[in-house]
Amino acid sequence: MTYAPDRLHEEVAYIAYHFHWSRAEILDLEHLDRRRYLSHIVGFVNRANAAAQADG
Repeated sequence: MTYAPDRLHEEVAYIAYHFHWSRAEILDLEHLDRRRYLSHIVGFVNRANAAAQADG
């Protein structure tokens, strides 16, 4: 299965931005592991946004 390069770049950028990991560290992850981290980040961001709205 071929993975779209644009999608891969988006994943790497998103994880790097939030976790401050290097490109090499992120690319060394298995695809499913990378997707799990993305899912966790989305959850963190959503909870933070919900808390900010509740405070706000």
